[in-house]
Amino acid sequence: MEHTAVRDLLDASSIGKNAIAKGWVRTKRGNKNVAFIAFNDGSTIHNLQLVIDPNAFSEELLKSISTGACIRAKGAVVESKGSGQATEMQVEELLVYGEADPETYPLQKKGHTLEFLREIAHLRPRTNTFGAVLRIRHHLAFAIHKYFNDRGFFYLHSPIITGSDAEGAGEMFHVTNFDLNAPPRTPDGAIDYAQDFFGKETNLTVSGQLEGELGAMALGKVYTFGPTFRAENSNTPRHLAEFWMIEPEMAFHEIQDNMDLAEDMLKYLVKYALEHCKDDIEFLNNMYDKELLGRLSSVVEKPFTRLTYTDAISILEPKSKDFEFKVDWGTDLQKEHENYLVEHFKGPVILTDYPKHIKAFYMKQNDDGKTVRAMDVLFPWIGEIIGGSQREENYDKLLARVKEMGIHEESLWWYLETRKFGTCPHAGFGLGFERLVLFVTGMQNIRDVIPFPRTPKNAEF
Repeated sequence: MEHTAVRDLLDASSIGKNAIAKGWVRTKRGNKNVAFIAFNDGSTIHNLQLVIDPNAFSEELLKSISTGACIRAKGAVVESKGSGQATEMQVEELLVYGEADPETYPLQKKGHTLEFLREIAHLRPRTNTFGAVLRIRHHLAFAIHKYFNDRGFFYLHSPIITGSDAEGAGEMFHVTNFDLNAPPRTPDGAIDYAQDFFGKETNLTVSGQLEGELGAMALGKVYTFGPTFRAENSNTPRHLAEFWMIEPEMAFHEIQDNMDLAEDMLKYLVKYALEHCKDDIEFLNNMYDKELLGRLSSVVEKPFTRLTYTDAISILEPKSKDFEFKVDWGTDLQKEHENYLVEHFKGPVILTDYPKHIKAFYMKQNDDGKTVRAMDVLFPWIGEIIGGSQREENYDKLLARVKEMGIHEESLWWYLETRKFGTCPHAGFGLGFERLVLFVTGMQNIRDVIPFPRTPKNAEF
């Protein structure tokens, strides 16, 4: 007989059936007449109660079952006599797969700080909190693929190793197979990357966008969804060195189409989570953030406010004295400015038409010569959750911008060449997956929405 998931055994339709359950012990309590085990296999936030007659099993076996132990239980599923669950299992057979020493097992029945749980990331998925977060993360990833597939997009696998810097930020991890103690040198003493594995200097990617644009120029609508990396020495609750990005690119889309797609996608994803992760979200709402459910519902129900960067500045400038960072036209907005706008409009905001000097080289320039068709989506508490733009399709304008920003055009010859051969208007954006999960779960630190966070001085597990 195959084992049945706890989420299915908790359904009233399982009453009267004999079943096998396999999973981990959360707690055990009882007396000489009856023992109760709270049991979970990760399929749901809720535990299945196992009811055991101590006289039917050896004392040695029962003693080996403690919090954290992995067991197999077989028995009849019956209507629960206690409150809080519809069913329980009257256990007839017990097998211990693996014991957990109660003296050393760190997840005992008590409160644990999230900081402590980051130190035991190999075990924290067994907690209610991280079980919920990881299930929500799964459902959101699935929903992303479903959303794009159902709308005619093709999933493009962009490279993780790259010879270009899409953002021009320079904060990238180098990839090499050189002996770092004695790398080959050129006559002038520089490292000779021509002798490296790829014959040039290479890095871990910060974005799949540029390759995504190439795919869109042939397939029409594509999206990438993969790991990206940034060597930024930042320990804030919003930054990771390794994170996942969703980056759609669409031929024949302009900035308005880009905004429409971004809003529709975000509403779809949040609604999907509310429908498929209801129990997990309710748990996180009650445990960490009492406003979570209301915040999620408001995103689905209310249209996003759209305004230009210039209009946003006119709203922010009168409040400048209340901000830590000065705000005037031409400055890049800080999180406090973004939060003010979101609170001012009581919901998500899409800003467009930023000054070109604070945005990337590939964004389409407006006729005013000062701004570009950039697009940022600002979310409650999170701040920027999406950044995108209409891309510059004019070869001469793009090349001039590359030179203006001091980017080596020879490293982007293939990207520039797409503007020579059948160019067209096109647009796209990037959604930081962890920021989305952060918003949907209500967690406060981005390290708590990825299984094994990579941050400065931390590559454990």
